[in-house]
Amino acid sequence: MKQGLIVKSGDSTDMDMKLINEYSRRTLTKDEVYTFSVVLCDNDIDRDFERFTVEGLFTLQKLFLGKTGILDHNPTAKNQTARIFQTEVESVEGKMTKNGDQYFRLVARAYIPRSDNLNEFIQKIDTGIIKEVSVGCGIERTICSVCGKDIHSVECSHEKGKTYDGTLCFGELTNPTDAYEWSFVAVPAQREAGVIKSFKKGEVSMENIIECLKSEKDFTLG
Repeated sequence: MKQGLIVKSGDSTDMDMKLINEYSRRTLTKDEVYTFSVVLCDNDIDRDFERFTVEGLFTLQKLFLGKTGILDHNPTAKNQTARIFQTEVESVEGKMTKNGDQYFRLVARAYIPRSDNLNEFIQKIDTGIIKEVSVGCGIERTICSVCGKDIHSVECSHEKGKTYDGTLCFGELTNPTDAYEWSFVAVPAQREAGVIKSFKKGEVSMENIIECLKSEKDFTLG
């Protein structure tokens, strides 16, 4: 499960509205939408001792464009609350990952329609009550940082989170194949994932994770 944080929210720009209206059935105005930025995932080692590669982040940048934001990975129509209209991979100057690499993150811009039934949800974002998110996507392989083999194969005998001769074992999530959705959650696996802050302009159990990992490819990162 890989999570992020809502970074910023607030007034929409003209460019925001141009991009948003590519997804709407009618032309929306600035006062009809609430926009925010969110870190979907990054290349740092998370609580599950896994991380995306930088190449994987750039692949996900394309795959997550236009994807719907839902609640707690429950894919029902009533849980659809937001949609991504812009994505970008960025580095954070002076910030390094836990294993000493330059830190990169996938940041998305998303919008929520302003309506009576969503105003309370928007208020919870603005007040910091709702700020964590996680992503659901398909991954081709998870590579062991110690031996370079598929960590779920019989060729790898290492365990994530343990150290071998001074090398921490973690899984490199490589070759994303699809992005299903992103979800507002209570506790993200990736510590930096979620709503970032306001712009003025400009749960899944470990048992379920193991079950999904056994299928080798598709699992929820949340």
